Amino acid sequence: MNDLSTPLSPDSNATVQRKPDWIRVKAPVSREYGATRDLMRGLGLNTVCEEAACPNIGECWTKKHATVMILGDVCTRACAFCNVKTGMPRKVDVNEPAHVAEAAAKLGLEHIVITSVDRDDLPDGGAGQFVKVINELRRTTPNTTIEILTPDFRNKMRPAIEAIVAAGPDVYNHNLETVPRLYPTIRPGARYYASLRLLEEVKAHNPLIFTKSGIMLGLGEQRLEVHQVMDDMRSAQIDFLTMGQYLRPTPKHAEVKEFVTPAAFNAYGAIARAKGFLQVAASPLTRSSYHAGKDFAEMRAAREAKLAKAAQAKVGAKG
Repeated sequence: MNDLSTPLSPDSNATVQRKPDWIRVKAPVSREYGATRDLMRGLGLNTVCEEAACPNIGECWTKKHATVMILGDVCTRACAFCNVKTGMPRKVDVNEPAHVAEAAAKLGLEHIVITSVDRDDLPDGGAGQFVKVINELRRTTPNTTIEILTPDFRNKMRPAIEAIVAAGPDVYNHNLETVPRLYPTIRPGARYYASLRLLEEVKAHNPLIFTKSGIMLGLGEQRLEVHQVMDDMRSAQIDFLTMGQYLRPTPKHAEVKEFVTPAAFNAYGAIARAKGFLQVAASPLTRSSYHAGKDFAEMRAAREAKLAKAAQAKVGAKG
């Protein structure tokens, strides 16, 4: 990702806004990073780490943590924040589920995150491929916990959710990305309340599946708008909220309106925890799958503690 971001004003193209020190990262150079890259290349797998130009790729791949992006590397939508290519995708790779499972086994993953491009061209929006990947992982690496990050399955949401939930992922993630006011410019192909309904549907079908969603900060959102998104998420029973700094991939993408300070992220995180999320990750470098395995373990422990406390209170009330 470039070290330079957007001009400070439309009239001042010579003046550029530099990234603050708190979001600068070192270039990936480790041997483990190279091994992870070579494995993904060898199996013909795409990763959102590369396609979305994630700033954490060096750290994550050094730890052999990679987020696999299924259904190709070409998206049928063109969101203003996303670096993934837009166009007409290729045919779905029938060997992809087996290759994902092989990668999980070779990397020794305890937790894997699977995402995808939008595939509005497919009758099921790509839900069937998610099911096949989950099933193959369960067969090949049964001890690996599975987190999926899906698109909204526009006009195909209910059957897609039914099929995927039946396959039994441990975590179902779908990102709201930003506040409702900014959807027309930042996420024009999606609808805010449709995304909320998707996550509600997951809980309605299986309350035991953890649900997760995230937003980017720095796109021009207001503080109270972010608080309202938190409330909307809690109304939809979302368990886990992630908040990270938006970084502009190229000059063609939406500009960075603000670099939100670590202190401001900490304040948002404190408010989110007070609103009742089981797990919150809020920092400039937070991304949907950053430290996902560790966060999942903590979220599962938080739920168990909450259930134990409720059971104890119930026994106390009877006594």
